Amino acid sequence: MKFVGPPLEEGPMPAIIYLALSDDESLHLDPFNQPVNYWKTQNVRVFSLTIPGHGPDLDPTKAISFWREKFNAGIDVLTPFFESAAEQIRELGDIATSLAIAGLSRGVFCACHIASLVPEIKTILGFAPLIQLEYAKELESCSLPHLALDPQKLCDRTLRFYIGNHDIRTGTENCFHFIRDLANAAFERKIRTSPIELIIGPSIGHQGHGTAPHVFQAGAQWLMENLA
Repeated sequence: MKFVGPPLEEGPMPAIIYLALSDDESLHLDPFNQPVNYWKTQNVRVFSLTIPGHGPDLDPTKAISFWREKFNAGIDVLTPFFESAAEQIRELGDIATSLAIAGLSRGVFCACHIASLVPEIKTILGFAPLIQLEYAKELESCSLPHLALDPQKLCDRTLRFYIGNHDIRTGTENCFHFIRDLANAAFERKIRTSPIELIIGPSIGHQGHGTAPHVFQAGAQWLMENLA
């Protein structure tokens, strides 16, 4: 796990976990690190972990194909990552006064699974979320392990997703359906005004899957307001 922000010697303060690619790329590679650039101006630490299929000498555009190879070989490459990440985040307890998690695309899928294991994570932010693994073209007809997101485990969090109105890479409709399921689960638990939001804007970029700088900025600011 890597981080940017004030040194640990400065004592406990809010912590954000941000997942996009590898830990280093998520924190430092433009445009993926645009939310991080905003958070670096605040008095918080931003941590990141390397998502499976990313890292030195690996092509990030082939990461989901890497998952496919592992799944077809009978190897669940994601669940151990979620469990390890959750354990590392729990270990931040002595230096984190509050916790939030954020992700981009496949990083949102990972962030939600990790948050479901760490109830102390109260706030979740997602850009262009991948919600259903089987929707990714690389995973069509793949032998997938059971990795569906469970709305019951996340419906009590403060959550906001941003997605384009015609994202055909991860599916705008998949994101909407998940938000609906979260809201329904919250209602069943008598959370009458659930802070669960979806913001749909004009799609940009390849397959409508891009995230504009002003969207990164808006989401980063929203997270800071809720983290405080």
